Amino acid sequence: MMVGQAAGSPWMITVFLAVVFLLGWHLVTLRAAFDGKGLTEEQLQMMEFNGDIVRSPDGTYLWNPEKEKVKGIPGPLAVMEKAREELSDAFVIKGTNDHGIGYLVFYTVSRFGVGFLAASAVAVVFGVFLGLNKVLFKAVNPFIQILKPISPLAWMPLLLYTVKDPKWTAILVVFMAALWPTLATTAFGVNSLRKDYLHVAAILQLSWPKRLFKVILPGAAPTIVNGLRISFGSALVAVVPAEMLLGELGVGYLSWIEWNNLDISGVIFAILVVGCVGVILDSGFNKLAGLVTYQE
Repeated sequence: MMVGQAAGSPWMITVFLAVVFLLGWHLVTLRAAFDGKGLTEEQLQMMEFNGDIVRSPDGTYLWNPEKEKVKGIPGPLAVMEKAREELSDAFVIKGTNDHGIGYLVFYTVSRFGVGFLAASAVAVVFGVFLGLNKVLFKAVNPFIQILKPISPLAWMPLLLYTVKDPKWTAILVVFMAALWPTLATTAFGVNSLRKDYLHVAAILQLSWPKRLFKVILPGAAPTIVNGLRISFGSALVAVVPAEMLLGELGVGYLSWIEWNNLDISGVIFAILVVGCVGVILDSGFNKLAGLVTYQE
């Protein structure tokens, strides 16, 4: 028996799944109200002294909300409250290392943008050069295949030792993450270009700039764009841990600071921010890629 397609709007299904997830998350992390029955006054005072419970103005005891931050996974309400606090001061600078989430996102996107664009430019230029020379492409390809699978974070100690600047080190980590996929796919795409295109360009006596922008790059565009997509994802994954390890202001730095403060709600909020930034950047990139997609 064949299974039919799910009925309904995809957005409705998405919202339904999100509601189910949030409800399940809330129920799993929900903690029963403190019940002091059966405990002596001395035991209650000891628990209050240890910070497990607090006394309310009416004299009853409640679980200490500050202690709850470091016990288990916080629920969605706690994360929403943390998000409200962070977003209310999104563009406030309270100190040298205490910037609002708006500034932190801007710093992360800036590092990502500089590293990705620089890597893309270098990769496309050298990829075209290698792709047009089969002998050189075959000679250099083994080195590309060796360097491509190396984690960009593995380069970080060497880069930090070389440039001695955490800011530029983070950008170079993004650069290394985005370089190899685009370089390899560009070289392969140009190398696999149909020879008829180049023959027609030679017959028409096109200049090299026209040959490059009218024939070579459009013909290899699908492969180049695929490489850029891979590089885009790799660079986005690399920038956050680079900020965490280097201690540079950004979304990764926020996640690490919240962990040091044992504020798990803040850690989850930082994770969600990374996901939202990634979705926005990826959507923008896909729209730009759609504008340059080449079809025969």
